[in-house]
Amino acid sequence: MTEPQTSSHSGRAAFNHPNFVLLLIARFFMVFALEMQSVAVGWQVYEITRSALDLGYVGLAQFLPGIVLFLVSGHAADRFDRRRLLALCYGAYAVCSALLLVITLRRPHSVELIYIVLFLTGIVRSFNGPASRALLPQLVPDEDFPNAVAWSSTTFQTATILGPALGGLVYAAFSGPSAVYAVASVAGVVASLSVLRIKLKMKVRPREQYSARTVLAGIAYIWRQKIILGSISLDLFAVLLGGAVALLPVYAREILHTGPWGLGLLRCAPGVGAAAMAVFLAHRPLRGRVGASMLWCVGGFGVFTILFGISHSMALSLAALVLVGATDMVSVIVRGVLIQIATPDQMRGRVNAVDMVFIGASNEFGEFESGLTAHWFGTVPAVVLGGIGTLLITALWAWRFPDLRRADQFSDIQLPH
Repeated sequence: MTEPQTSSHSGRAAFNHPNFVLLLIARFFMVFALEMQSVAVGWQVYEITRSALDLGYVGLAQFLPGIVLFLVSGHAADRFDRRRLLALCYGAYAVCSALLLVITLRRPHSVELIYIVLFLTGIVRSFNGPASRALLPQLVPDEDFPNAVAWSSTTFQTATILGPALGGLVYAAFSGPSAVYAVASVAGVVASLSVLRIKLKMKVRPREQYSARTVLAGIAYIWRQKIILGSISLDLFAVLLGGAVALLPVYAREILHTGPWGLGLLRCAPGVGAAAMAVFLAHRPLRGRVGASMLWCVGGFGVFTILFGISHSMALSLAALVLVGATDMVSVIVRGVLIQIATPDQMRGRVNAVDMVFIGASNEFGEFESGLTAHWFGTVPAVVLGGIGTLLITALWAWRFPDLRRADQFSDIQLPH
């Protein structure tokens, strides 16, 4: 990508491009649907089993397909029409939500069928992530790309605020998850139709043969580019250890003594902080010390995770989760821009596929890790120990990846020749 021009520092520059707006609409509806669904699934599974470990399996079921398929999905995003691939994925998400609805209507007394659908959802996610992220740079010019990343993150976080909140309310209002899954299915259809409206002039990408070398090219590229390796691995281990989302149903029921509506508030609190930070960075982008800012904010993520872990107050817990989301968003935006501007277009699908595995490991596998450690040590110790682990990882990565620590401005990052 070319160096950003100073003439395009408008806080809403990315909205001048209609294709970008269509992608935002699609992404909002899809994330909204999945976040609603996550609240319903978490509460439904915990009601059936009353086991924190089973909540961990919810994340594991969605994570495992990405590990198996990320090489294939990344190659697909670089070989096929990313727009059509993304529309197909959104339609498949709608089908998975419909399957959860059918299972729920049969009043299950075990969670095996739910895990199967979540596994299918994980397969869809493994293809959706690389296609979606590799498509974004094609929709806006280079100088507006950091602004587009900030607004894309804002849209994502707005959906993560509204989705869990509405999911919890609908669950409580209809005394079960059926209505939530129905709404999620419709939202997936809307997202698919929005993507199909994107009019894209395809860039000619080199037609590479399917081979072990081309499939593994994304891993090799990331290994060579230490600033990318450092940024995505930092996020992997920090969120893997510090994530407490999987245990929110336990906190809601056993520690904060609230119901599905309270769980919805807890789930959306990180999104409130993240959305506020994303809007701030869209209007006041980072001008320097982007690497150091990322490291400090990941450390803050660990501190506020510990604060949440020891809280027994709903107000303090919500405040801590808001700050968790705000600090995490700085890391998300810095990593997102670094990866895209330091990667050629013909490699973006495969590089983003590897990054999605790292994200999946930190999120979905992190949920399993949280459930497992809570099963071993108890809920509160698991969250507090995770926050301490995040702080230790941040310090280690600041020493191990000096290029990341010293990264100053996005415009200084150049594509390799």
